[in-house]
Amino acid sequence: MKLGVPNQSEQGESRVALVPDVVRRLEKIGVEVVLERGAGDRSHHPDSEYEDAGASIGDPWGADVVAVVSAPNAGQIDRLSADAVLIGFLGPLTDPDTTRALAQRGVTAFAMEAIPRISRAQSMDALSSQASLAGYRAVLIAAEELPRFFPMLTTAAGTIKPASVLVLGAGVAGLQAIATAKRLGAVVTAFDVRSVVKEQIESLGARFLDLGLDDDAEGAGGYAKELAEEQQRRQREALAEAAARFDVAITTAQIPGRRAPLLLTTQAVENMKPGAVIVDLAGESGGNVEVTEAGKTIDHGGVKVIAPRNLPAEMPDDASQLYARNVQSLLELMVTDGNLELDFEDEVIAGACITRGGEIVHEGAKQAAGATA
Repeated sequence: MKLGVPNQSEQGESRVALVPDVVRRLEKIGVEVVLERGAGDRSHHPDSEYEDAGASIGDPWGADVVAVVSAPNAGQIDRLSADAVLIGFLGPLTDPDTTRALAQRGVTAFAMEAIPRISRAQSMDALSSQASLAGYRAVLIAAEELPRFFPMLTTAAGTIKPASVLVLGAGVAGLQAIATAKRLGAVVTAFDVRSVVKEQIESLGARFLDLGLDDDAEGAGGYAKELAEEQQRRQREALAEAAARFDVAITTAQIPGRRAPLLLTTQAVENMKPGAVIVDLAGESGGNVEVTEAGKTIDHGGVKVIAPRNLPAEMPDDASQLYARNVQSLLELMVTDGNLELDFEDEVIAGACITRGGEIVHEGAKQAAGATA
């Protein structure tokens, strides 16, 4: 079986779908890798490393399977074979145009973000591997932008109090943000609508922010579900009052396929002291902060609100390594003795598939495509 790995740098992507170490691993199960020239350059893997690992340099788009990080554009989709298999972050719930184009091309497409959240699929969970990087990076951004120390400092001139950090959302990104802020010496408090994560927050040395609300929003697959409007209103009011006590807020709350929940209102931002910093990781899906502008840093009354795009791509070396291992684990389900064998009775294969046989087969992707048709 031939596997193609494109160079996506022209799309602004610094990550690569496979790293040389994973090429070696795939070679052992009969997978021949064809890499587009320069595909690994921005993650510091030159073509020579891939060739040493057994890959060839050439056109990846005609391969039996093509592995990408970001969704291909229309021109790239046209280069895929009609019976090709595509693996990558394809935005099945947010990018219906790509989904429809893949179906029309006849491609069998597997979205990494659609892999079921079950125990045996943990090694394929690319959402989690990349979210961990984003949570880490968000805290470093906040520490750089905050006009004061994160840790407590005792000097001959007196003692500097540690920064107070609020993390909203305790999924993978949020938990990594908590751990990173603690390592930097901040006093960390965290909140999540799922009360079940309180123990995880406290195990990292952070305090759980109790808003005095009895709402619990544990959803399918461990994700948070959307609260009713009245619950959201009471939560926003409580968070606006609490926000005044913090130097930094990191917001990470997202609901798959839906607009990110609004957590910090304009009033909450205005309640924070001048010099405070907010890093909104949900900017690309609408933002957790009312004043957020995706991809921009704005100053609102002396409070910096930062909404970076694609943070994992700012750490392409580790991001690529983790993503490549996720892709490898998925491919190991698909390949037997060097041959591609897709078992759609397997819940992972079936759950991750979004297009097949010229049709959209994933229910969420169907709804997204239908809503914009």
